[in-house]
Amino acid sequence: MDYIRDYAMYASIFGMFSFCWFGWAQENPRQSWRKYLGMASGAALLLCLAGVYLSVTNWHAASALSETKAFSTYLFTVYIEFIVAGIGAFVLIKRKLKNYVAPWIAFIVGIHFIGLTKVFDDSSLYILAALLVAVSVLSLWISPRLQVANSAVTGIGAGTVLFIFALLGFIRYLSV
Repeated sequence: MDYIRDYAMYASIFGMFSFCWFGWAQENPRQSWRKYLGMASGAALLLCLAGVYLSVTNWHAASALSETKAFSTYLFTVYIEFIVAGIGAFVLIKRKLKNYVAPWIAFIVGIHFIGLTKVFDDSSLYILAALLVAVSVLSLWISPRLQVANSAVTGIGAGTVLFIFALLGFIRYLSV
């Protein structure tokens, strides 16, 4: 992938979702973690805003999504992700298992990146997928041991992984 606009969008989108995950992590973390989660959220938001600026200023540049088939595959993948994640979250909440919603969402988000590797011709998205799936699974084991909500561990893990990929998108933007 050598689309400068897509790299800027990586910084923007991954930065925004990193911000969201760090926010979700604040549901029930250890009290001593809160200031660090706030700082991480702020850093993710700044990276997101830098990505937005770079995306807007390079809007005329080519994108992997300029191809109709790629854009259709992208939309299909994202719609399926939202539907499956939403249905799963609904079922978990109805069954009074809301503590499992964050790991479920992280799992589905991770899986959806597998389908996007072909859209963006970017094999690094396989690594992102594997890391998010690993965060979702590991959080189920780590959270009870730390006596925090699954969302705290899942949010910190997913937020960190997405922040790193936002930063990677920013670096890749600078290198093109």
